[in-house]
Amino acid sequence: MMEKKKILLAVSGGIAAYKAAPVASKLYQSGYEVKVILTESAQKFITPLTFQTLTRQAVYTDTFEEREPSIVSHIDLADWADLVLIAPATANVIGKLANGIADDMLTTTLLATKADVLIAPAMNVNMFNHPAVKKNMETLAVFGWRFIEPNEGLLACGWIGKGRLAEPEELINAVHMYFKEKSEDQIMPLSGKKVMVTAGPTREELDPVRYFTNHSSGKMGYAIASAAKKLGAEVTLVTGPTSLEIPSGVQVERVISAKEMFDKTISHYRDQDIVIKCAAVADYTPVTVHSNKFKKKNDTWTIELKKTDDILKALGERKEHQILVGFAAETENLEDYTKDKLVRKNLDMVVGNDVSKEGSGFGSDTNEIIMIKKDGSIRPLPILTKEQAANEILEEVMEMMKR
Repeated sequence: MMEKKKILLAVSGGIAAYKAAPVASKLYQSGYEVKVILTESAQKFITPLTFQTLTRQAVYTDTFEEREPSIVSHIDLADWADLVLIAPATANVIGKLANGIADDMLTTTLLATKADVLIAPAMNVNMFNHPAVKKNMETLAVFGWRFIEPNEGLLACGWIGKGRLAEPEELINAVHMYFKEKSEDQIMPLSGKKVMVTAGPTREELDPVRYFTNHSSGKMGYAIASAAKKLGAEVTLVTGPTSLEIPSGVQVERVISAKEMFDKTISHYRDQDIVIKCAAVADYTPVTVHSNKFKKKNDTWTIELKKTDDILKALGERKEHQILVGFAAETENLEDYTKDKLVRKNLDMVVGNDVSKEGSGFGSDTNEIIMIKKDGSIRPLPILTKEQAANEILEEVMEMMKR
């Protein structure tokens, strides 16, 4: 390795703690500098001396054991790490970190670090599937922390299912891959650029059981966010309600209504280099939102609607250095409506698609698009997968960046 990368291995208290020993050993042998934190519970399964011997480094177990008066140990350790690997990560530790609890050496250090974090969960299958644990893991994913999925099989508790800590080789490969990606990011075309993508539908509440929405699945926006991340960008995904998996390494902001999407998008806008507004945002929202379920009374029900704030127009009015891309989902006169949106909303490019066409509508895995840019150029594309379309869109954006 060109330079020694610094790995902080955080070991929490589960039977899988024994697997952390070969991980520490192999990482050290691979040329990494490795330091280890053990929780009090982890020490019931494996001793600090084991890791001290394998890493040639002191092992950290107590927040209040300050070995050097000139530093605060958990802050120094947090600043030292290039990458943190939590293996195994118990439900307890995941819960603490997701909720900002810092009551031991591991949690105080992890809440203080600015390094990226890889989390390798290990626990009983029922614990792993518990809604509270799932929510905590989702919270950490929102923070940008990445997960190394546990394996399925016979667990130490006797249950069979998902919850076994990934094997040492898998954990080591995850570390290798992380640094490989970081190295590639330094030469990737969007390295150092901030990209914000909006995706999915919004929901406009009418009463506690009813809302207005649309058919957007979010697939196109998620594909763009994923492609931008692979090109080295720092990506923020502002997403309405979808069932899609968040692309790895992408910061996510979840919203429900058009108002929430407006507020969240505007709050991130100034810092962005590229903004691609792919979300299908409601144009209207109910004037009256009923606090209780509206009961059936008459043969008809008239609902008064009011316009929502136009997110894309607001972004165009606030545009400074950003490249701003919008989407136009139409069912007729695609080129004319797309050109009109480009001018009215002060955009750099509009991606238009006819959602009435087979294979190009909401929810499909493909898209047939036309890209119209501010310079007047028009580029139609045949039906592509949404991943292919995402790459083509970003290619056009990168061309605009060169000018």
